[in-house]
Amino acid sequence: MKKLLVFALSAAVIATTCACGNKNQPTEGNNAADSTEYTVEPNTTIYGVCLELKKDSTLSMINDNGDSISISVRLAFESGRIMGGINKGDRIIIHSNAKKTEALNVVNQTMLLGNWTMPNPLDGSDEVGISIKEGGIVEGIEQSTISYRTWRIVDGQLELVSIREGGGQEEETNYYDIIKLTKDSLIFKDADDTFEYGRQKPRETYGKDVKLEEASFNDFAI
Repeated sequence: MKKLLVFALSAAVIATTCACGNKNQPTEGNNAADSTEYTVEPNTTIYGVCLELKKDSTLSMINDNGDSISISVRLAFESGRIMGGINKGDRIIIHSNAKKTEALNVVNQTMLLGNWTMPNPLDGSDEVGISIKEGGIVEGIEQSTISYRTWRIVDGQLELVSIREGGGQEEETNYYDIIKLTKDSLIFKDADDTFEYGRQKPRETYGKDVKLEEASFNDFAI
């Protein structure tokens, strides 16, 4: 009788273990989902310094890893997607095809850096704008309702990360198509708005050419 009881208990334990194991086994549907292959898009943004632009529209550059790269910019030229021009020694940002053989968008980073302003759209009295700096740093110019955090070029677009007043310190990321970039003009837009900036001119310092006459002993004579 004891042997029969032990055998029954052992069978129950085995059955329970198998049942628990079956609960953790993926179903046929789960197997199908787990077997799905996910592909990660390659990073096709290239940062570097322009060395030479050849007549056949081949650009030679040194990327930030120190590697020499040759890439065609013909398509970018034909589609008007070269922003800021290509000059020897300038830092440039390229959005290329997957094989990194053809540039789709070119942004002249050297040209992009600086202070960009426009008349205040509310009353036009003051200038407001943004200051784009090295290292992905961006700051607002006379903008009290928005605090900029970072900038970068993503797939040829300008990405701006900011925090708006009353937004609960939650970061907001916006992407803009760059329409025009020259030494004096920066225009970009999203689906709703177009922003037209001019490069901020240095403030004039009055009296900088005024020379003061040196004091003499007679000036203090009584």
